[in-house]
Amino acid sequence: MAPPKKSKKPKRKAKDPSKLGDRSNAAHVELKAGDTEWWYTFWHKNGGSPGIAIPSDEDEAFKYFFRVSKKTFEYICSLVRQDLVSRPPSGLINIEGRLLSVEKQVAIAMRRLASGESQVSVGAAFGVGQSTVSQVTWRFIESMEERARHHLRWPDADRIEQIKTKLETAFGLPNCCGAIDATHIIMTLPAVESSDDWCDQESNYSMFLQGIVDHELRFLDIVTGWPGSMTISRLLKCSGFFKLCESGRRLNGPIKMSSEKAEIREFIVGDATYPLLPWLMTPYEGKNLSSSMIGFNAKQKAARLLAARALSQLKGGWRILHKVMWRPDKHKLPSIILVCCLLHNIIIDTGDELNADVALSNHHDAGYKEQSSQQVDSQGKAMRETLTRHLSHGDISC
Repeated sequence: MAPPKKSKKPKRKAKDPSKLGDRSNAAHVELKAGDTEWWYTFWHKNGGSPGIAIPSDEDEAFKYFFRVSKKTFEYICSLVRQDLVSRPPSGLINIEGRLLSVEKQVAIAMRRLASGESQVSVGAAFGVGQSTVSQVTWRFIESMEERARHHLRWPDADRIEQIKTKLETAFGLPNCCGAIDATHIIMTLPAVESSDDWCDQESNYSMFLQGIVDHELRFLDIVTGWPGSMTISRLLKCSGFFKLCESGRRLNGPIKMSSEKAEIREFIVGDATYPLLPWLMTPYEGKNLSSSMIGFNAKQKAARLLAARALSQLKGGWRILHKVMWRPDKHKLPSIILVCCLLHNIIIDTGDELNADVALSNHHDAGYKEQSSQQVDSQGKAMRETLTRHLSHGDISC
């Protein structure tokens, strides 16, 4: 859980991405007539930037700048359109003195999030001022936070069964529902706010983001807003997900039985920075591990790296999270992080794809040392041993 949010206006029904049409037709789509001028002006101005390899193909160039296809961009515009037109954008004008279209507002905000460049640089690319970039980006974030929430939620029972089937097929782990990991969002804070609470073990001021992902690298649950100085174990225990699991209201689906008739409940996987719990499987540590322990570790690692890959894609795709945040509002930063996660999921949900070269080439938390939790729950230990024996014998039934 994160710090409490301010009250929001009533929700309207958001469009279902499953009704957007055949995903196979998403490769090429024109922007709506009358809404293309901003794009061609932007492309002409920024398409030949020296020292930057920008694709010459129009659709590829669009995705280079905004991370999404034109079709996905139009879907995002449809989500926020009502909010961006219902509140007249006083002062949001371009250099010709005309009000910004919804499409241009969305483009400005998404470019700011995708590039991580300064508001001044983004403004110059679009022919608007720094204050306009600031206003437009925050209006977009507020709207997305409200209108796109359905793209990040815990799956229903049918969807969980699909996820478990995919993960078992890929990694041999029965009843596995996802992978968990956490990363630091680094900040530069004003001197008056630079308290030790936000100073992490690497002497950076940072905020945590923890995510649980499925086999498609889709975020199913996130927690953010907490200082990077916390331990991973403490971050987990502050999350709503932890409280739901501990009270039996999450990861509480059908139990499977191993060939030895031992119970295997629903669980997720994480690295050694997390505690070993009945519903959270971590690797064996130490030397002189048995062959069956080594086998478990190999499959568990392959599955948990899904979360690391998702965070690398997130921070690579939305570089505002990877570059050092300059004096962010700590109360607004969780909203920025959430919206980047929503955009990450929208790309997956609409059948779009992030360009392969966008993800970070190194670890999403490079520079941070992995710290072992050393917390072992007795029921979690028994559950891990059951899984280890199962992987050695390989037979399971419901």
